[in-house]
Amino acid sequence: MEKLREQYEKEVIPALMKKFNYKSVMEVPKLDKIVINIGLGDIRENPKVLENAISDLSLITGQKPIITKAKKSIAAFKIREGANIGCKVTLRKEKMYEFAYKLFNVALPRVRDFRGVSATSFDGKGNYSMGIKEQLIFPEIEYDKIDKLRGMDIVFTTTAKTDEEAHELLTLLGMPFKN
Repeated sequence: MEKLREQYEKEVIPALMKKFNYKSVMEVPKLDKIVINIGLGDIRENPKVLENAISDLSLITGQKPIITKAKKSIAAFKIREGANIGCKVTLRKEKMYEFAYKLFNVALPRVRDFRGVSATSFDGKGNYSMGIKEQLIFPEIEYDKIDKLRGMDIVFTTTAKTDEEAHELLTLLGMPFKN
């Protein structure tokens, strides 16, 4: 799984330096972290859902997730401040590159009718967000062992200053954007 880091160092850095006319290698944008978040709307009815989401996320990422709690009470959603509402994992360094490689080359091609991810999901500061509708696209998840299809949000945080730089970085790393 070292492929993505090696690819970044050998191919991506020179390509970005040439395209954006960087004077130093330190100016070249890089992937900073990947955050995977699962929000659980049905946790009030079934508290065991959190355990299942945590086990799914730890299987997918190879890292133990932390439980996210509600910051405010919202009566309409029947949520109290401090209540468990989901879980998330922040990946950095080697695990980040392993996950990105697995996402681009194994998981996303397994999505039905997949034509690429949206190129408009940048935040203006060089970070990219995407959503996945079901956890089954990852090879570690067995269909027979899941209780419910669960989606997740994946955020790629980069050191790029503009969306154009981040788009080029992710494209060179192998992100399958729509044409």
